[in-house]
Amino acid sequence: MKATILAIGKCKHGSPEAGIIAEYTKRSGWDLQIKEKDNSTQEDEAKFLQSNIPHGAKVVVLDERGVNISSVELAQKVENWLNNGCSEICFLIGGADGHLQSTRDKADLILSFGKLTLPHMLMRAVLTEQIYRIQTIINHHPYHRA
Repeated sequence: MKATILAIGKCKHGSPEAGIIAEYTKRSGWDLQIKEKDNSTQEDEAKFLQSNIPHGAKVVVLDERGVNISSVELAQKVENWLNNGCSEICFLIGGADGHLQSTRDKADLILSFGKLTLPHMLMRAVLTEQIYRIQTIINHHPYHRA
């Protein structure tokens, strides 16, 4: 499986978040790539996100208006995609003003990580951990304990 994170804003090398992201990327059994773009206008951010979605990938848009599901439910959804021939997932993290409707319209899943507002770099760290957790749940690894 290949997973791509498209994100607005650039993570600073050597930051605590970059360390967490690197750790879970290293642990991941998937090919995990992160593409970033500096903050700009919401329209330019949407253009970057939409134009970099890999062809055929399932698209997960992180948005406060999305569904708030458990890690197990998310892993089940991803496993279902895998079992139905999906080989790539693309996660979209918008800028400070969120996603345009045109970006949300591209989603196979609009996902909320709760009502809290998290800094974008911290969200990347949480997301990379959840991508690893999805893998461990699918593989029945003891990392995730329900």
